[in-house]
Amino acid sequence: MSSRKVYLALDLGAESGRVVAGAYDGHKLDLTEIHRFPNTPVRVLGTLCWDILNLFAEIKQGLSLAVKKEGASLAGLGVDTWGVDYGLVDGQGRLLGNPCHYRDARTDGMMEEAFRRVPKKEIYHRTGIQFMFFNTVYQVLSEVVHESAALAASHRLLFIPDLLNYWLTGCKSNERTIASTSQMYDPNTRGWSLPMLGRLGIPPHILGEIVPPGTLLGPICAEVAEETGAGQLNVVAPGCHDTASAVAAVPAEGARSAYLSSGTWSLMGIESPAPIITERSFEHGFTNEIGVCDTVRVLKNISGLWLVQECRRTWAARGEDLGYDELTHAAEKSEPFSAVIDPDHPPFARAGDMPARIAEFCSRTGQKPPASRGAIVRTALESLAFRYRSVLAMLEELAGGRLSPLHIVGGGSKNRLLNQFTANALNRTVIAGPVEATSAGNILMQMIGTGDLASLAEGRELIRRSFESERYEPSDPESWDQAYARFKAVEGK
Repeated sequence: MSSRKVYLALDLGAESGRVVAGAYDGHKLDLTEIHRFPNTPVRVLGTLCWDILNLFAEIKQGLSLAVKKEGASLAGLGVDTWGVDYGLVDGQGRLLGNPCHYRDARTDGMMEEAFRRVPKKEIYHRTGIQFMFFNTVYQVLSEVVHESAALAASHRLLFIPDLLNYWLTGCKSNERTIASTSQMYDPNTRGWSLPMLGRLGIPPHILGEIVPPGTLLGPICAEVAEETGAGQLNVVAPGCHDTASAVAAVPAEGARSAYLSSGTWSLMGIESPAPIITERSFEHGFTNEIGVCDTVRVLKNISGLWLVQECRRTWAARGEDLGYDELTHAAEKSEPFSAVIDPDHPPFARAGDMPARIAEFCSRTGQKPPASRGAIVRTALESLAFRYRSVLAMLEELAGGRLSPLHIVGGGSKNRLLNQFTANALNRTVIAGPVEATSAGNILMQMIGTGDLASLAEGRELIRRSFESERYEPSDPESWDQAYARFKAVEGK
């Protein structure tokens, strides 16, 4: 191919959103950020919501800027977002209220209610999804239990990227990778788990057609085209779940590597040709989310850099607005292994005073709480690395052997201190990059969908040609092994 083509990735994370242009010259892919904007939830009458209309306005602003910059070179766009959250639309296609945030308290008690209706183990064996209080199934069950007027009036449930795709094209569908995060999808039958959902009281008519990643949804609708100048730009469903897109861009060459998508959440796993749904995967809490190109992402969610983000937010609210680089530098200068925490301790999952919660955890487990900002951040980063080691051991048990190297992709791969801690804790090679894995994977799947790439393997070769990676080798294994023993003593406490 000699002509230059530009694909747009509309990448929405839990903290910010971006419109990224990927220019392909037939040999390499070059990414440029066109527009960045905050994704700030809003609390309304006690309910934490996403400001979805503002997000859509920002997407259109980014699209307008991309049209001005790239013009006739634009070849397509794709939307990816975080998982589990959704909007309900009525028979006329109108949104029936702001989508709720997955950290909203409406799911309190809903897991227990679900297990009363359908046994926990049966839910897992039907869906292969780990149990997290914010999974879509518990959000919808909350609407069932509380006799939600919106649910009663609903014609269709659209996950966040599905809703945005509908507003962009007029096409209502549920993309497979995002649907699989819901704990309502059966990876064995490759459809909705309707018998289970019926027992939960969830109306089946709200669940629509499931389409695979790489599906051409159609051109941008006339209204958006007129508003942005985008013409007949085609919209492709990439891996609409941001982790599915990120994993698509993992530059792995062998079958025995593992990946870590690092950001607000950390997701560690492997690509598998089929789900791994066993007693051991159930006991370890592993999930089976659908990947791109007929793969299954067998993985586990880990708290991730949310711990540091929430510490930073708490300090900023007190007038100490420190940047992430400044906090990481302070952590690097702090004493190693002063304390250890379990990053997946349930109270850490909620928004709030994270430094106080870390201190409380340390006190309760007989440790001296870290006192300085740097010490708190170092405790969080070291503990994350230890949690990665713990999860990798479980993953290797399921995979039947050693997994190496570990590929770290996503925004968290820029944190060189955490990358080195991870190599040290795991005592194996870590390869970090690309940072922009989600946008790159989004664009890769658009190119497969439009025929510019023939396969996922060809796409990953493009990723290796286009983006640099950084290699980290382990050091000081004895000290890290000793500290890991301390971590295992508090894990799950």
